Amino acid sequence: MEPKNVETWATAISTHSGNGRQIIFRFAKDFSPMFEFASQPDRVILVWKYESETGQPLSEDHQQMNLLEDALEPITEEGDFATLALVSTGENLREWIYYSRNGDEFIDRLNVALDRSPAFPIDVHVTSDPTWANYMEFKNGLVDPGHPKPV
Repeated sequence: MEPKNVETWATAISTHSGNGRQIIFRFAKDFSPMFEFASQPDRVILVWKYESETGQPLSEDHQQMNLLEDALEPITEEGDFATLALVSTGENLREWIYYSRNGDEFIDRLNVALDRSPAFPIDVHVTSDPTWANYMEFKNGLVDPGHPKPV
């Protein structure tokens, strides 16, 4: 088995000050020293909208989301093709952000991987992001409550 690009995962939680709802972020914290970000210049976002009074997915939706993510793991890791960098869940929305060698091929691989699965209610968005600016903006915006960033 090939080494994985992500060595360490972490979780961050954002709480809306008005309604107390949370968005939970699972993100790639540390990468393999051999990994080159520029090798995966296309950002692919999978968006799953759901309905819930709490803003978090119901158990059945959550199970289906896990099935989707599990189905994509082999096709993304094969040949170091794509990396899951960030997953956000909350406010009736889950987004998976992958970085890929080629966005169009990612969609082709996604269609093959899901060919025998039930239809998942996802939208797919592909854009160029060779510097991983979206991911870096998220990661640089994190605040550790014990070590706030200077103003």
